[in-house]
Amino acid sequence: MRYYQLNHRNLYKVALIKIIMVMEKIRNLFGTSAPESDYIEVDLGKEVKKAKILIKPFVLKKFEDVNEVLNYLREGYTIAIVDIKPLKSKDIIEVKRAIAKLKKTADALEGSIAGFGDGIVIITPSFAEIAKSASVPTDINVKSE
Repeated sequence: MRYYQLNHRNLYKVALIKIIMVMEKIRNLFGTSAPESDYIEVDLGKEVKKAKILIKPFVLKKFEDVNEVLNYLREGYTIAIVDIKPLKSKDIIEVKRAIAKLKKTADALEGSIAGFGDGIVIITPSFAEIAKSASVPTDINVKSE
């Protein structure tokens, strides 16, 4: 009984060796050889390119234009300045849907979203923050002499 257990345990090793031999023959047929070493040479002298930040203006003329804005935001290096006036003049409900979609994506990307005036929305990725002040001075007095 013990002899059977030893042979049974070694049976998978024989099958594994045969599979390896078949794979080596197939590799040799296609002209690729096994890697000669387990080390990869890395050139540390090369300069790594940094991703540039893109500030891109968008105009929402219809609700489907939101998808282009979202695609740029998902890349992670785009600050979007969105003009919503054309869509707002057509359909306010579509504007609300578009803003909700932009806000949802900004929240998912841990970014910021803010409106400026009646027709501009700015959306930033996580590395940038929009300074939102509670009160903005409305009347500025300039003394003339």
